[in-house]
Amino acid sequence: MGNRLTQIATRTGDNGTTGLGDNTRVSKDSLRVHAMGDVDELNSNIGVLLCETLPPDVRELLIDIQHQLFNLGGELSIPGFELLKPEAVAQLDAALEKHNAQLPRLQEFILPAGTRAAALAHVCRTVARRAERAVVALDRAETLKEAPRQYLNRLSDLMFVLSRVLNRMDGGDDVYWKSERLARSGEAS
Repeated sequence: MGNRLTQIATRTGDNGTTGLGDNTRVSKDSLRVHAMGDVDELNSNIGVLLCETLPPDVRELLIDIQHQLFNLGGELSIPGFELLKPEAVAQLDAALEKHNAQLPRLQEFILPAGTRAAALAHVCRTVARRAERAVVALDRAETLKEAPRQYLNRLSDLMFVLSRVLNRMDGGDDVYWKSERLARSGEAS
């Protein structure tokens, strides 16, 4: 990987470019920089979620996810490099299976609401979806490994599941959407 930063205000980006990990310079509005920025924003939002009271296993999982997202960001910053391993995707699959098993089946759509921790998990879910879209767009322009796209896809699903887990932490529940169409169809039966 490139040199570690020893100075933050380098002024090298004043011309609208930024340096990648392989020392090439690209426009700050390039697809690669968009993807890197969305992954960074996702990691920052997970950091905010970690400020909340969480079950210990969820806390440990989120901390590991932050490290994996840093690997993902590093991989995106060095074209052709691989830092995020398929095992990271498998870890999310296992976490999804574990946490999904303790939840009741969804009967209705739920709102991104409830406890503060659950609402923050929903924010992470939506940022993960945006990061995934940015990685898909980059992959169309330049070939990427599969793990980054798969990781973000699984992570957005996991953040949805964790929002449901966090809403139940102190005996709460999901916040259900009050669909007028569904309410009308219920009246007719």
